[in-house]
Amino acid sequence: MGLFNKANKEAKPEEVKANVANATDTKVEPKAEPKAEPKAEPKKEQAAAPKAPAQEIKIDEKAEKELKLFAEKCDKIFTEVKKDIIGQEEVVQSTIIAIIAGGNVLLEGAPGLGKTRLVRSLGKVFDLPFSRIQFTPDLMPADVTGTNIITKDENGNSKFEFQKGPVFSNIVLADEINRATPKTQAALLEAMQEHKVTVMGVSRKLDEPFFVLATQNPIEQDGTYPLPEAQMDRFMFKILVPNPSAAELGQIVTMTQKTMDETASAACNGEELLRMREVAKSIPIASEVLEYAMVMVASTHYNSEIATDTAKKYIRDGASPRAAQALITAAKVRALVKGRYNVSYDDINTLAIPVLRHRIKLGFEAVTSKLTADDVVKAHIADLNNVSKSSIINKKK
Repeated sequence: MGLFNKANKEAKPEEVKANVANATDTKVEPKAEPKAEPKAEPKKEQAAAPKAPAQEIKIDEKAEKELKLFAEKCDKIFTEVKKDIIGQEEVVQSTIIAIIAGGNVLLEGAPGLGKTRLVRSLGKVFDLPFSRIQFTPDLMPADVTGTNIITKDENGNSKFEFQKGPVFSNIVLADEINRATPKTQAALLEAMQEHKVTVMGVSRKLDEPFFVLATQNPIEQDGTYPLPEAQMDRFMFKILVPNPSAAELGQIVTMTQKTMDETASAACNGEELLRMREVAKSIPIASEVLEYAMVMVASTHYNSEIATDTAKKYIRDGASPRAAQALITAAKVRALVKGRYNVSYDDINTLAIPVLRHRIKLGFEAVTSKLTADDVVKAHIADLNNVSKSSIINKKK
């Protein structure tokens, strides 16, 4: 296999938008090149082909036991989180997948949707030290990383002693991260990528596991500083937190009338979490699925030889190699969460949206057509699967 065939016709902004979610729900085997062997040619009856690699994988007794323990642990984690969070199943699942995979998460949503509550609840569920940093325009880098202070030793002599900042924790909540200045935002860069902090030439390792779960409000623009591309790229997922339905809102009000505190109990500790991460890394992935994921990322660049029609028309800057790393790492975790011991095409398609939505930059055509990053990513997936984009891309009126 090589490149994946794309639809020949470009989408017109005027086309009516409906069934946007069809792109990720469609399980269509990517078509082979014309020169491929006859057995690789796609067939209509092969709609469920993404599950084929599982038949070639033999699971030994040890792997089966680990898979069972992983699934049981995940069930406990989800059960405990649901005690504090009403609805938002996709948000909760994506956040937990990223935590198990060892990635950082950016939660974006309007005020009052439970973003901070979710992070606090996860701190209790994973039984890990938790610190909260409220980002404000006057917050300094030393307020995040820590600094050297002058202290007296037992002999009365002055000496420098490092006072650790709130970043020295296992779970760090960076609340309203876009309110801090770029200088302070940059204080998290090294911690997020390398899991260490350097102050005055001395590097200090952070305890594992380490996660940064940041929140930001997309509504208010006054007094905010958009995150730089280098920092956005360090978030494994960008998750959009939706508004609750009327029924969910009623449950939220009823629950908070009893108590405002989180009631979740510990379901996993740091050592078990690290073990789950190692188990996920050992999950096999078929070469065809791996190639599909790599093409998914590489074809987001409009000047690439394998660029999709959507990328050429709507994407100004494509995704970085970190997107490919995040896609595969998270897909392995999702496979285990779903009770499978192999990665499927559906895992790649589903996770492509939170992985790519903050890593691609929309071009002029997309902006003038009032398309969102999610619209473009879904059309990009449709291109790779040769699905008609007529119901995906259109001009919003």
